[in-house]
Amino acid sequence: MPSLPPDIRRDAFDLLAAKATLLDRLDAARALGASGRKTRIHGDYHLGQVLVAQDDVMIIDFEGEPGRTIEERRRKSSPLRDVAGMLRSLDYASFAAVDRLKSRVGDLPDHVLRSAARWRERTEHDFLAAYWPIAEAAGFLPASEEGRRDLLELFLLHKAFYEVKYEAANRPAWLSIPIRGILEIVGTKEVV
Repeated sequence: MPSLPPDIRRDAFDLLAAKATLLDRLDAARALGASGRKTRIHGDYHLGQVLVAQDDVMIIDFEGEPGRTIEERRRKSSPLRDVAGMLRSLDYASFAAVDRLKSRVGDLPDHVLRSAARWRERTEHDFLAAYWPIAEAAGFLPASEEGRRDLLELFLLHKAFYEVKYEAANRPAWLSIPIRGILEIVGTKEVV
């Protein structure tokens, strides 16, 4: 903590202060019954794995998260893990741009932050609006909408904690992005 810049240190302290809320959320997740189906998943699905060329889209690099063992990468899982990966990637795209601009010009006006948050919310909405009907027709999602939401939230938290570990080890200057994501998911901090 002492080596972190002051704004990231504040975010880290906010995360520590949210420990009880996080533990309550994780305890509630234990009550989730098994639902949906497991399948092979990408395992490291994010914007950097999607190539757009002319009128075509290709998803690449199906090796899974580099920090996981081969056995973990081959294990079947809920496709909502990949959905969580993409949603976290959209969060990164939005707030990495905000943080980069902030490092260049200093404090940003609220409308810039609101604009970034709106972009992220719109892209997440559009992604999920396209995904849900197709996934539902495929029959691998949990039966209830509440079950889908709760399971997706669990995978979002799992992914964000993985990102905290990764950023702390590799890019401490980016640590605030997953921390803010966790705090927003559990409702202890509003991003804007």
